[in-house]
Amino acid sequence: MINSTILPWEEIDHVLLDMDGTLLDLHFDNHFWLEYLPTRYAEARGIAVEVAKQQLPARYGDILGTLQWYCIDHWSRELELDVALLKQEVEHLIAIHPHVIDFLGWLQESRREILLVTNAHQKSLALKLERTQLAGYFDQIICAHDLGLPKEDAGFWPKLQQLTPFQPERTLFVDDSLSVLIAARNYGIRYPVQILAPDSKGPRREASDFFAIHDFSEITGDKAG
Repeated sequence: MINSTILPWEEIDHVLLDMDGTLLDLHFDNHFWLEYLPTRYAEARGIAVEVAKQQLPARYGDILGTLQWYCIDHWSRELELDVALLKQEVEHLIAIHPHVIDFLGWLQESRREILLVTNAHQKSLALKLERTQLAGYFDQIICAHDLGLPKEDAGFWPKLQQLTPFQPERTLFVDDSLSVLIAARNYGIRYPVQILAPDSKGPRREASDFFAIHDFSEITGDKAG
């Protein structure tokens, strides 16, 4: 069930936002890693596409949740393919979720500090920001690769606070990953919010014990309309 209670914005000074699946449609990433990359890998190796679609997810799973899992350079070396270049071939699929622009604009007008906090590799981040033109909405953009730990890791959060001081008890954090939300909550972030529809073409996720939304219109009411 969706928690329809509007957040206490008067208690929130800092807004931390994930990128993939939260601001951007996760369909691009799911299609790339599960369909497009296996197809190109199969072509390069001279194997059947269905074989590649079995092999690659197994290799992804071996390092799931680590910084390497998100690292384009790592996969370029492992697969002997230019993954960054291949992403450019399907960049037309990069899309912003509904209501995101209205929400970001409303946040800017409210003069709260807005941070993009992503596990995406620097090359992927650059491609998506160029495609979406979202960079101007953020006071700061934090890439986990620059801190040496993914957001799932408890050590990420004190590093983030050293880099850009914020008060966890007055912070809203929105992400689609439960493991990341749990790490943030354990660090003391008071308002973690889960996205239930990260992929517009995939199934909706079930709500957990986090405040959960399908899109950003649900946490501003008609304020950003």
